[in-house]
Amino acid sequence: MDRKMANRKLIRLSQLKSKLTAENLEEIDWVTFGVIVKKITPQSANNGRTFSIWRLNDLRDLNQCVSLFLFGDVHKEHWKTDQGTV
Repeated sequence: MDRKMANRKLIRLSQLKSKLTAENLEEIDWVTFGVIVKKITPQSANNGRTFSIWRLNDLRDLNQCVSLFLFGDVHKEHWKTDQGTV
């Protein structure tokens, strides 16, 4: 893990919003992680394609969640991922 994180900055999901306004994250090699705390039943878009919505949290602040929308091949590959997965 140390090798993979070398020269990277960990930003917790609960800090992401404040970091986006305070720092230029495009110039930083950063990573984050989250747990799927809620999955919405797959939905159909106006174009007829199916997508998923996951609510992610870093378990530090349960009031701070990030919604992740999965479309196309990503949806097809990952829509069955279990809630609780990191």
